Amino acid sequence: MNMILPMLRSMLYSLLQIVITPFYFLIVFAAFPLSPISRYRITSGWAHLMLFLLRIVCGIRYRVIGAEHIPQTPSIILSKHQSAWETLAFQQIFPPQVWVLKKELLRVPFFGWGLAMNSPIAIDRSSGKAALKQIVEQGKDRLKQGFWIVVFPEGTRIAPGKKGKYHIGGAWLATHTSAPVVPVAHNAGEFWGRNAFIKHPGMITVSIGVPIDPTGMEPGDLNAIVETWIEAEMIHIGDRNQEVYDESKVIPVSEG
Repeated sequence: MNMILPMLRSMLYSLLQIVITPFYFLIVFAAFPLSPISRYRITSGWAHLMLFLLRIVCGIRYRVIGAEHIPQTPSIILSKHQSAWETLAFQQIFPPQVWVLKKELLRVPFFGWGLAMNSPIAIDRSSGKAALKQIVEQGKDRLKQGFWIVVFPEGTRIAPGKKGKYHIGGAWLATHTSAPVVPVAHNAGEFWGRNAFIKHPGMITVSIGVPIDPTGMEPGDLNAIVETWIEAEMIHIGDRNQEVYDESKVIPVSEG
């Protein structure tokens, strides 16, 4: 009985998404002649709309801890990856951004086509050093245009309580561009799991760390620092959430 309401809410959300997305894509397609940043501001409207639906239909909200750490200059976000949720929410939390992603995603109808409009750094993961070279070359270009760059070091969505291998691409980009690194931890997977249809109501916590200056650092060392902070912060998020549930005293810093 406890699963019936989340199931119905998730069905309604999916139905609204199916109806809205093709029409919104027409707006996105019309934005093609605009500058990359202007295109982004239009295409990201879809993500804002989906977050709104997640809140009012599915009951998924979020709070941000450490928003004051967000730099004023284009930076590189290295984040935990648990859900499809953060791909939406980061567009509301952070300035205009592009993602480092596997090129296969660009073939996904509507979603992938929208991604392609946002100047992503689409790589072939099997290409090794060629992929690292591409990340640096295109990363420098995107940063120059004023974009932030989002990298999920684990490469794929990892279930809550688990840890994947932290790949070096994001740290490599940072040490070759000297752009600040912003580590991010969150627990979105507890409410919307990988490939899960049912979305559970609740408060997602996003924690933003103090920016890291990569100047003079080796990629491996930087990667290790980011991994240590994110994984430790994942434990802290669990502790904070327990306090929220026990005391009900925490007021969200930000809500989607």
